[in-house]
Amino acid sequence: MGINTERDMEANMQIGPTDQGFVRIFIEAGGFEVPMDFSPEEAEEIAEEIRAAAQTAAQMKK
Repeated sequence: MGINTERDMEANMQIGPTDQGFVRIFIEAGGFEVPMDFSPEEAEEIAEEIRAAAQTAAQMKK
């Protein structure tokens, strides 16, 4: 099991600020709920990693 292993599974993801000043990524799939809270600084780092991965993936499609 890894990042390149495909799955035939539906999931819902929500991202937003909490009332306590964190950024929450909330994932619901197959009856499971996974709330993940991050400080704003951690969320910025995650956003940078997502942007970098998107750029790499876009380059692979060319």
